[in-house]
Amino acid sequence: MTNSEVGEPAGVTGEWIHAKTGILNRRRAKDDEATSDLAVIAARAALENAGLTPSDISLIVVATSTPDSPQPPTACLVADELGCDAGTAAFDVNAVCSGFVFALTTAERILRDSGSRYALVIGADVYSRILNPADRKTAILFGDGAGAVVLGPAAGPDRGLLAGRLASFGADRHLIEVPAGGSRLPATAETVSEGLHWFRMNGRGVRDFVNAEVPPAVRTFLADAGVTPDQIARFVPHQANGRMLEELAEPIGIPFERFSTSFQEYGNTGSASVAVTLDLAARSGQLNPGDLVLLAGFGGGMAMGLALLRW
Repeated sequence: MTNSEVGEPAGVTGEWIHAKTGILNRRRAKDDEATSDLAVIAARAALENAGLTPSDISLIVVATSTPDSPQPPTACLVADELGCDAGTAAFDVNAVCSGFVFALTTAERILRDSGSRYALVIGADVYSRILNPADRKTAILFGDGAGAVVLGPAAGPDRGLLAGRLASFGADRHLIEVPAGGSRLPATAETVSEGLHWFRMNGRGVRDFVNAEVPPAVRTFLADAGVTPDQIARFVPHQANGRMLEELAEPIGIPFERFSTSFQEYGNTGSASVAVTLDLAARSGQLNPGDLVLLAGFGGGMAMGLALLRW
């Protein structure tokens, strides 16, 4: 979907969208595709890349804020569609755009504690189903997508996931929300007619939050891990908005040239964003063995997830 296609219903031009966000295109799921369908495609690609089969997987964690339905967990649909063994643990994580990093650190801890070998961690969202096409604050930013990784034994003690940190800021929860459809405001004809099931975002408030909270959190996280920003070979952040990411480079202390990005062609894919960008970085040769890679998710909740890994 081009900027012009999404811009017309929102009353803005394609040029305006690019100037404000850096985005050129984004993808949309087919009418008969749901979040689980995209998650399964990503999962199969990750398994093939790892040389594993579904029977090797003991845990599936799907990060999403647009599940197929409120119940059952989308992860259970994914496990069944993949043909995983009966009893494979599968559950969802909803930390909105931080979801993939939350899911990754959670799965890593479960593997360590249980002694299991392999987990599938998937970020997937179909935001097009909850966007108001006339809302230029949201409709121009988001794309649908999914990304996945297989998490398993690292090659050595100084490889793999080295550290993780999760944080939430509930006092700022109003900045990003879907007001209706839950137990507070169940679906009624009135909530639908009032547009309370659409995704809503205070763009300026989100930008202020990210600028105020992300740089100091990243600097503290790296310092606690004994790493300096100049040692980070690649920074893979949530692809919220290209202009927002450019603003983070100087205060974080990582040059923008070392940012891996996907927003130009995929937009903001929510929970899938970090995973999609990590995959593109790997397949384009941006990541080399031994590189220190920093993942950062931030978004609704408000929430923030950081993970440091050695490729």
